[in-house]
Amino acid sequence: FDPYFTTKQEGSGLGLAIAHSIITKHNGYISVRSAVGEGTTFTVYLPAAATQNVRASPEEAGGRKGGHGLVLVMDDDLLLQDLARKMLAHLGYEVLLAGDGREAVRIFAEHHGSDTPIDVVIMDLTIPGGQGGVEAVREVLRIEPDAKVIVASGYSNDPVMADYQRYGFKAAIAKPFLLDELHGALSKVLNP
Repeated sequence: FDPYFTTKQEGSGLGLAIAHSIITKHNGYISVRSAVGEGTTFTVYLPAAATQNVRASPEEAGGRKGGHGLVLVMDDDLLLQDLARKMLAHLGYEVLLAGDGREAVRIFAEHHGSDTPIDVVIMDLTIPGGQGGVEAVREVLRIEPDAKVIVASGYSNDPVMADYQRYGFKAAIAKPFLLDELHGALSKVLNP
């Protein structure tokens, strides 16, 4: 579960670390048993709920109000893109996806000045082999100096996360993030 450890050539080493973080945030536990030639077994323990929950609307859940607008999510991990898309849709937003900074800047430029401008951009800080958030936010701000851009990263100790405003971001959010954390970051930039 160590971050950045991988045996894959193109891996980031964050998969199990993210799984561990998500399970821990839900007061759970994950264990692994592996034997050469036999395979690997992961066991996930999550606490049982004492009562049955009924799905609440975004307005009822934690006092959140339904969002509206168009959000562009830039992340190279397709699984994280899909998760962010689902979370944002649950909060009431329309979502566009980009795999790296160049694609995000292109999409932002296409929507700038149109009938469907992008209200918020959420950018991954680090894109292996591609343009990351720091470079991309500069280009977005050249197109629209008042653009609302949130930096997202699994590298919580990165200097950009600690001093995000210096780089042109309006907020920072550590991955993996919970729905309330995402809602909070969006509220911060949309309703300053």
